[in-house]
Amino acid sequence: MAPLRWAIAGAGEMSHDFANAVQIFPEEHTVVAVASASKERAEKFALENNIPKAYEGYEAIANDAEVQVVYIGNLVTQHYSTTKLMLEHGKAVLCETPFTINEKQTTYLVNLARSKKLFLMLGVWCRCFPAYSKVRELLDNASIGDIQFVYANTGIDSKYLNRLAKKELGGGAILDLSIYCFQFLQFVFPELQPTKIVVNGSLNKYDVDGTSGALLSYPGGKLASVACSSDVMLSNEAIIHGTEGTIKIPQFWCPTEVITEQQTYKFDLPQHSESLNFTFPNTEGLYYEAHEVKHCLEEGKLESSKITHQETIQLAKLLDTMRKEVGYQFPEDLKSFK
Repeated sequence: MAPLRWAIAGAGEMSHDFANAVQIFPEEHTVVAVASASKERAEKFALENNIPKAYEGYEAIANDAEVQVVYIGNLVTQHYSTTKLMLEHGKAVLCETPFTINEKQTTYLVNLARSKKLFLMLGVWCRCFPAYSKVRELLDNASIGDIQFVYANTGIDSKYLNRLAKKELGGGAILDLSIYCFQFLQFVFPELQPTKIVVNGSLNKYDVDGTSGALLSYPGGKLASVACSSDVMLSNEAIIHGTEGTIKIPQFWCPTEVITEQQTYKFDLPQHSESLNFTFPNTEGLYYEAHEVKHCLEEGKLESSKITHQETIQLAKLLDTMRKEVGYQFPEDLKSFK
């Protein structure tokens, strides 16, 4: 079967890593075009990543008949408009996290994809990692008994990622980092919705959320706690506590191991040539979500069971709740979208 033909919207570091990841298996995937607001930036990206076409502006990708699916890797504040453009031009879409800046935008895009019968997926790449399959197996087998408490945290010092300090770029830890915590709770409790959420946090000197957290109550007395920070480095791990044991997942947003009291399970990342270089840790694993997209398209699916449309909207609502409680809002929160 011919390789899936990708275009990449955005010429940043994560887009670079995605381009490298899909090139690990060229018989399955190929990147045929890249677009950026800057023609010079797009051309530089194309040269560095061996991509034949470089466009200024995203509409050129939308109109490129060779493109089957678009990876949205530009700024968070551009996700809504870029995804909408691609869907309106009949393209399947994999959109990087966070999907948009709020639930209203997210719901609109999901409904648009459904109305046009187009595949749309939020790029929660960790859901496609082999480590998550192992955790699912352990939970389904009740290997740690009845789950009582789940803890997840993500935190980095924002001086290592400057856009987190800029509100106009959709900065702050809630949108960029806490989404991984909340998706993990969804993964552990797939059939449950929180009955109560208590949020604490504040805005930092950049007028975006710095460090915040939430305690969530679930039916049956189950609890979960999440924390995120763009001010300080956290342990960046998730732990599931059950009545008969514990599962620990270091770096749970891109994990290569799962730890229980009885055993540590290790998973190798896709092997690649030295000519492919990656900016962020474990981003070879972006291949896993690209593989999931290819599988879904070959099966004629409009959404992935790894991260459903319903979960995508629920995630956006949770992020809205967090932002509202710490006082972090965008002008778009007060608008309707169409």
